[in-house]
Amino acid sequence: MDVLPDLCDEFGDRVRVVAPMFRNLGGRPWFFGPITTIKCFEDNSLVAKTVATPGQDRVLVVDGGGSMRCALLGDNLAAKAAANGWQGIIVNGCIRDVDTIAGIEIGVQALASHPMKSIKRDVGLVDETVNFGGVDFVPGQYVYADNNGILVAAEALPIS
Repeated sequence: MDVLPDLCDEFGDRVRVVAPMFRNLGGRPWFFGPITTIKCFEDNSLVAKTVATPGQDRVLVVDGGGSMRCALLGDNLAAKAAANGWQGIIVNGCIRDVDTIAGIEIGVQALASHPMKSIKRDVGLVDETVNFGGVDFVPGQYVYADNNGILVAAEALPIS
């Protein structure tokens, strides 16, 4: 389903489109929801803690600084997020276990895949505004993602 082109056509003046740099890798081809953010670098400790909490149909936006040296999400954390009601996860960085994640009922977009896991130091920030792809991701605003890309809106947009 091509959701984003329709949203851009109808609400183009109310959306911010992320630069086309992400791959759609999850089992859900399109997803949307209120934004929760994590800013971390090569440390997925906060990702693991956050996906273990109730997702309440939110989307976790992880700003990993665009690192290509390790994965910030794997199949275990993706499955935990899906089980806890997260709609999707967007990673400005890498994920791993892509074949398994493709079969999990959760939306996942990332820059690339990488087989190495991250370190664990419990370092990072939660629910701070992050910026990548030319767009601010503000906690509580809404993110929409499908095979066409990612966009952000200040409020929920109706999907037909």
